[in-house]
Amino acid sequence: MTTTINSAPDITLDGEISSGFIVIGDLMTDIVCQVSSTPQPGTDTNAVITTHGGGAGANVAAWLAHRGQVAHFVARAGADSLGSIATSHLQSLGVECRVSVDPQRATGTCVVMVTSDGERTMMPDPGANAFLAPADLPEGDFKAGWHLHVSGYTLLKSGSRMAGLAALDLAQRRGMTCSVDVSSSAPLLEVGVDPFLEWSSGTNVCFANHEEAELITGHDDPNQAIAALLPHFDTVVVKLGPHGAVAGRRDGQHSTTPAVNLDVIDTTGAGDAFAAGFLIGWTAGQSLQDCLAPACVLAGRAVGAVGARP
Repeated sequence: MTTTINSAPDITLDGEISSGFIVIGDLMTDIVCQVSSTPQPGTDTNAVITTHGGGAGANVAAWLAHRGQVAHFVARAGADSLGSIATSHLQSLGVECRVSVDPQRATGTCVVMVTSDGERTMMPDPGANAFLAPADLPEGDFKAGWHLHVSGYTLLKSGSRMAGLAALDLAQRRGMTCSVDVSSSAPLLEVGVDPFLEWSSGTNVCFANHEEAELITGHDDPNQAIAALLPHFDTVVVKLGPHGAVAGRRDGQHSTTPAVNLDVIDTTGAGDAFAAGFLIGWTAGQSLQDCLAPACVLAGRAVGAVGARP
């Protein structure tokens, strides 16, 4: 494993940290089931089962902190041991947690089935995540010079949608940059493309995988999909899994990069690691190529191990 040296955050004259990331999204416990054969209904399938920290937003925050960034994570968890363990794990990775406790609902859990090719199928129960409220937002953390990243799951779930929209509105009023990750095609299809674009348009950066980009735009060609999305976002990034990624900006800048060739063990969280790597460069004003390359490196590290965290 590569050793990462954390850099010290920039400090203003009055002692405040001048830049960092606020990430809003799910806090989950992932129960990963690695199977060597396709499960057959009505009988047993041998599996290796392990438990890991998960949740798209939590994973992004973890990778940001791992790369030496100041990362504040906003979520909702149950008043249970899973919530305490999940929060403590993020804190041990250097993430500042702003996790509200829901006294009525359990911490989110996701069963992840990983087949021998590393591909995963997820069965999530969002639990308390689905009820994140605007009152849970730490308004004092929203400052000019910081960046807000919102997991698409927050916008796609009706119970947490107002919190996601309130966060985007507050960030823009405070002079922050913002990004959103579409996150998953199934809930996007259920909610509808037009509402999602209405909620997220005006965000600086949009992340989508190939399937999500095609679903939103109707274009199988990722370059055409980017062109169709740029009226809504300043920067669009389409993740292509084993084929790397492509990105475009309104100013005409365009770049592609190949994936990092590693043995694929578990693809869970690869997109979250990618987003963290890309945003570190993007918020520093780097070119698209200089943002994409380290993003693919982090995604490669994510798929090379079981679980979604560094």
